[in-house]
Amino acid sequence: MTQPAESARHLGLWGATGVGVGAIVGGGILALAGVAFRAAGPSAIVAFGLNGAIAALTAISFGRLARAFPESGGSYAYAKKVMSIEVAFTVGWVVWFASIVAAVLYALGFAAFAVEFARWGLSRWVAVPGWLVGRGFRVFLALAATGAYSGSLILRPRGGGQWATVGKVVVFAVLIAAGGVCLLRAPVGTAAAQLTPFFSGGGGGLLQAMGYSFIALQGFDLIAAVGGEVRDPRRNLPRSMYLSLGIALAIYLPLLFLITTVGVEPGAAVGEAAARNPEGLIAAAGERFLGPAGYLLVIVAGLLSMLSALQANLLGASRVAFTMARDRTLPRRLGRIRGDGGAPAWALAATAAAVGAVVLAIGDVDAAGAASSLIFLVSFAMAHWAAILARRRSGDRRFPVVAVAGAAACLGLGVFQGFAVPAAGALGAVWLAAGMGLYLTLFAPGARVADAGAEARDPELARLRGHNPLTLLPVANPASAASLVGVADALVPPGVGRVLVLSVVARPAAWQPEEFSPALRDAQAVLGESLHASFAGHLSPETLITISSDPWEEIVRVARIHRCESLVLGLTRLEAPGVERRVEELIGRVPADVVVARTPVRWQLTDARRVLVPIGGRPDQSYLRARLFASLSRRNDTLLTFLRVVAPGTSDETRRRLEREMRALAGDEVSGSYELEVVSSDDPGGEVVARAVDYDVVVMGMQRRSRSQKVFGDIPMRIARETEVPLILISRRG
Repeated sequence: MTQPAESARHLGLWGATGVGVGAIVGGGILALAGVAFRAAGPSAIVAFGLNGAIAALTAISFGRLARAFPESGGSYAYAKKVMSIEVAFTVGWVVWFASIVAAVLYALGFAAFAVEFARWGLSRWVAVPGWLVGRGFRVFLALAATGAYSGSLILRPRGGGQWATVGKVVVFAVLIAAGGVCLLRAPVGTAAAQLTPFFSGGGGGLLQAMGYSFIALQGFDLIAAVGGEVRDPRRNLPRSMYLSLGIALAIYLPLLFLITTVGVEPGAAVGEAAARNPEGLIAAAGERFLGPAGYLLVIVAGLLSMLSALQANLLGASRVAFTMARDRTLPRRLGRIRGDGGAPAWALAATAAAVGAVVLAIGDVDAAGAASSLIFLVSFAMAHWAAILARRRSGDRRFPVVAVAGAAACLGLGVFQGFAVPAAGALGAVWLAAGMGLYLTLFAPGARVADAGAEARDPELARLRGHNPLTLLPVANPASAASLVGVADALVPPGVGRVLVLSVVARPAAWQPEEFSPALRDAQAVLGESLHASFAGHLSPETLITISSDPWEEIVRVARIHRCESLVLGLTRLEAPGVERRVEELIGRVPADVVVARTPVRWQLTDARRVLVPIGGRPDQSYLRARLFASLSRRNDTLLTFLRVVAPGTSDETRRRLEREMRALAGDEVSGSYELEVVSSDDPGGEVVARAVDYDVVVMGMQRRSRSQKVFGDIPMRIARETEVPLILISRRG
């Protein structure tokens, strides 16, 4: 199997820092500095500083998470570690869209600077045509840039180098140096005069400027999104985040100060200049610093900044989509890679298509900036929450000051932004609603199955999520204890889940100690044998002896009281009178998954090397099977055979469709080796029975869809009657 793109760690400290700097520096400030000054006046400098403080708190949380989970996927990967798969999907869906909208901002920003460059050049020779400065041409340029960079990332999955990032940093350094010289030459008191009144937009204007411009400091999180491609990740991931954010602030704050003090005409307020031409404010400042060359320099910096930020966000967003698809929270096709280079081509194509759709829907830099800032604030708040949970479940009981403060700041500013710019809030709400609808209708079944298998393979995942599942194992026959303990243990993550062994002593009609003692001795023998088998398998089950006149009723009572997640029943004679009815009643009343095992004495599930899995096309039991199969793959090299019996004469087209469905189902349930068989027979039960004798165990589902249908079905009963092969029947809770 070809390795995924994130398996090749090719980025060092400075390469990873370059990803962050490429995403942060330039694009946001060039596109949105004018908007911030228009809202807040000179205090836009404070707005960027406060946003920097919020971003720094967020970078600390990201850094701690990156040390603990050095893999690709960013906030989504972190949420998946400590939260449920549903919450993780929500986080991933938000993060993916946040990078998409950021890419929209930079694609439109590139178009704006390209048009300005063309207008500047043409105006010296001919009249500027109207279509050149119209919305349609800008949208066309934005779409062209998105398509070009998406194609380049498919052909060169590691990106196109750092030339644009280095180039724009050099340009900003020259611009700041020139502005500093202008400030030194300006009359004494110029800076104080230009900074007065400082809070011309008031407190509301300051908050508006923060909300509009927060996206200008986004980008360090994209380092986390490509964390699986970074060498020495526990060291380099946090450092590269801090470095990229520090470099951005070291450029932004001096530049904003110089724009305010000497970047506009003397006596003119920066807020008024920004209101007249927000997108051209920094270019006009460059012209004041260096003349026409300065104006052109800013335009070039804008083009480089927008393109590098566009590339970084396309790269990060595609990695988030790729990781989600591998977990089945997005269509599995997006988890495919292209060729030996390992480019997630489908994820890139889907991301580019989404960027194009939002470009067509928005088409405005201000709206794109407001929407992307809001969505990133929400996603960063989620990352803080993940950091809080990860810290608590790792045993650290100290109060997480940084994460709590960061989450509160992100949520507070996000709520303000949602009300201040209703269109941004509406866009975010529509995306969330669409995501939840898609998840519940299309992705949830496969995602939950894949997640169940991941948790069974990695017990640490269950611990981080605070998941402590309990499996109830009633045992009546000491001889079957060892086999049943092995089955029960396969359903719980080792070291995290628990097995409760239950022995029910029949209540006597009248109290006679001499008659009751044998029953107690039998119960003790059952528990003793169960404990012996458990200790031999390095397990530590809990035990319980109860007294009841109806053992079946007692099982239901104990399962409810202890909130058991699973129930394992050992039945040596499935065809015995009354067994099917009692199991059917129990399945309907127990709020737990039920596993019925017909196992030989002293048989161990861990000895199974070949497993037959007859299926009928419905994924009803996939969740439980995934847990069972993952446990088997963790312990030994097991080959699973998925078998589908069809009627003779079934067309080739139907058989191919069934094989595709089986392959999709097996891909969700199994991480190791498996094979698929579609066979024709007019006696499905006989075909399964004939094949079952060649396997170590048969795993089937039991379900009741109507009152007239047997809970076990005809095929399991035939296997039980006609073979001695171990049989495991599973029923997912309703």
